[in-house]
Amino acid sequence: MPGENLTRVEAQERAALVTVHSYDVSLDLTTGPETFASTTTVTFASTPGASTFIDAITRTVHSVTLNGVELDPSVVSDGIRIQLDDLEDENELTVVADAVYTNTGEGLHRFVDPVDNEVYLYSQFEVPDSRRMFAVFEQPDLKASFAFTVTAPAAWEVVSNSTTPEPTDAGNGAKTWAFAPTHIMSSYITALVAGPYAVVRSELTSRDGRTIPLGVFSRKSLSEFLDADYIFEKTRQGFGYFEEKFDFAYPFDKYDQLFVPEFNAGAMENAGAVTFTESYVFRSKVTDAIKERRVVTILHELAHMWFGDLVTMKWWNDLWLNESFAEWASTIATAEATEWTEAWTTFAAMEKSWAYKQDQLPSTHPVVATINDLEDVLVNFDGITYAKGGSVLKQLVAWVGIDAFFTGVAAYFKKHAWGNTELSDLMVELEAASGRDLSEWTKLWLETAGVNTLRPEIEVDASGIITGFAVLQSAAADYPTIRPHRLAIGLYNFNTANSLQGGALVRTNRIELDVDGVRTDVPELVGQARPDLVLLNDDDLAYAKIRLDAASLSVAIENLAAIESPLARSLVWGSAWDATRDAETSPRDFVRLVLNNIATETESTTLRTVLGQVVLTATNYVSEAHRAETVTEVGDALWALAQNAEAGSDAQFQFVKFFAAIASTDAQLDAIAALLDGSAPLAQLEIDTDLAWELLTALVAGARAGTAEIDAALAKDNTANGAQSAAQARASIPTAEGKLAAWASLIDVDTAPNTIVRVTAAGFLRANDTALLEPFVAKYFDALQTVWASRAYAIAEKLIIGLYPSPLANQELVDATHVWLNANAEPPALRRLVIENVAGVERALAAQARDAQ
Repeated sequence: MPGENLTRVEAQERAALVTVHSYDVSLDLTTGPETFASTTTVTFASTPGASTFIDAITRTVHSVTLNGVELDPSVVSDGIRIQLDDLEDENELTVVADAVYTNTGEGLHRFVDPVDNEVYLYSQFEVPDSRRMFAVFEQPDLKASFAFTVTAPAAWEVVSNSTTPEPTDAGNGAKTWAFAPTHIMSSYITALVAGPYAVVRSELTSRDGRTIPLGVFSRKSLSEFLDADYIFEKTRQGFGYFEEKFDFAYPFDKYDQLFVPEFNAGAMENAGAVTFTESYVFRSKVTDAIKERRVVTILHELAHMWFGDLVTMKWWNDLWLNESFAEWASTIATAEATEWTEAWTTFAAMEKSWAYKQDQLPSTHPVVATINDLEDVLVNFDGITYAKGGSVLKQLVAWVGIDAFFTGVAAYFKKHAWGNTELSDLMVELEAASGRDLSEWTKLWLETAGVNTLRPEIEVDASGIITGFAVLQSAAADYPTIRPHRLAIGLYNFNTANSLQGGALVRTNRIELDVDGVRTDVPELVGQARPDLVLLNDDDLAYAKIRLDAASLSVAIENLAAIESPLARSLVWGSAWDATRDAETSPRDFVRLVLNNIATETESTTLRTVLGQVVLTATNYVSEAHRAETVTEVGDALWALAQNAEAGSDAQFQFVKFFAAIASTDAQLDAIAALLDGSAPLAQLEIDTDLAWELLTALVAGARAGTAEIDAALAKDNTANGAQSAAQARASIPTAEGKLAAWASLIDVDTAPNTIVRVTAAGFLRANDTALLEPFVAKYFDALQTVWASRAYAIAEKLIIGLYPSPLANQELVDATHVWLNANAEPPALRRLVIENVAGVERALAAQARDAQ
């Protein structure tokens, strides 16, 4: 909508005119299910006589009072912005309005628990959505203090950034909570969470001697599954680690962690009041990968209390630095301060594979992205901002040294506490701490896009002695930058004379060096015996795709499972996957590599990542002539792996889950049915509520179950999770009518909340017979502009990505996409999502062509 998309130029102009002092916000949450009363008084300085605007997305503006003068709301407000003219040097503005609850996960989200009909609210404001709750100068560099006064039902818990006060009686079964003013902060990290949440409380002692109250919150109907003691333990470990390494005490007064329904992301770093997705409250068994991810997420948000909340970017072009720092800091803290000591292996398996994928899309961009407006920010919550940025920071740490890095970061926090910064402010401190000039590094790594590929060139004599060794670096034609890398080369040998004897493949030598240019000779390796396997970027210091030489690849295909180091295995898995995605190697070779070596993989996230890759390879990358047999082969192999895995193990659980995701033959569906009804169980595998839904959905997609079975399962699990699982299962019904019903529930009607949109789209795309999706190609492109213009961003994005019929993986879909792109030059953010969609299909077609050779 016009005016809703704040531009960087507008933000700069407003920041030049306005200095904000304080907000006093009064909210009444007892006025009904659609709207709430919002009264904002803001004090601010300005250039006398200037004009500007304040943001306020409202249902109704009742009054606007500027410096004692009543303004006509119908003249100054368009429901998105309020125009402010003839300002004084010091100003007081009061806006009285009705604001709207959402079900999109933006602004103030309202949820009704189907278990007990209780109402739960929570705010989500990043990027531009505090303006949906109160009138605000909505940009990160206009910091201020915020005092919230909230009237709500007396039985509720009410949480904000400041410590929760004792409420006073407001009559009619309500109470009023008057929170003390916050520290100086940006509006996007303010918070309100309210409802009959269950809470567990604790405390810790900060390094400066303060007692920091802790709280962990969840809905009442989920509270029996909330492992608060474990969450407190990880929180204490994180506090200790970050306070020491950052040399700066926790900057806020308390630390609440709230698990909230229908959340769009993993978590959000509201100052002192972090919100998390409820999927981190484990009502059923989850993989170790998810357990570890929850720990990383807890520490990611805690790191933000310093990097992002205490010190905040001036504008969203430095969003990457917030998120990348938290990604890096949470990973090192997880590895060094918790029991999840292989966190860097997880980072390599998940974060880096995401980064490499994003960095090879046509929409890739420099880490320091050009952010012209808020729509640019929203589409830049991507693998560059998080995963590549975190990878590049890991490279920077290797470049300057870990001690110098932490010294520089600590100086940065002390110098810029409670302020706003740009990238250069951090680099100044890192240069001072390390003595290295980082200007060229910054230019090459942060201001250019694309990922480099590193290959070993090895020459040996007749006796197997290395006579020449070099690292060759290349870049994509569209992004030709050649970069400096700090990396290690690992030399691996079997610890028996014969690999057939089952010996481990262990690292026998490692050298660390700087690689730069298209060729870097490595004379240190000349004269050594050629090892069984050479691994570039050992220990994963650098950000680059790596290739194995032919001899090492041959060893890996047969013996990947024998590699002793989990991180080294992850790097070899990643190298094989990159080569498959790049159509350098046959997709069916990747399938064989996985099926031959995955049984003994010990790292849960590596297992989860690789199993996802092999399913995608079988269903999309293998040529059409061989696809059906390969899908069957993978399904049969996963079932065999599940049957042979250790009883009750994480591996057994994962093999079953991925088997359910790909099962298609009668025999496979028979096995799924027998698991679900208990007639042929697997030892120590409990078919709990969530796994039962996955098995039922597999049977629905295979035409073995339908509406009656879904309704019966929902009657047994009448919860929010159950409703989501039922929606996904219904959308998986493999008939033309079933797919049309799923489509209509999302496109013809716009009332579905964000989580139902996401899972329905996932079920819609699930089709063993992809011909079911062919009628929706034209429908998809016909709907795009309307969806973008009429839906909240959080919903529009889910629809545009989630309903794109990518499982078709054919040229006809590519052609139709380019017809639409050629006819629709605007808006850029929408085009980017569509371009990314088609890029995945184009890559699948290239892989199919390679497979057909």
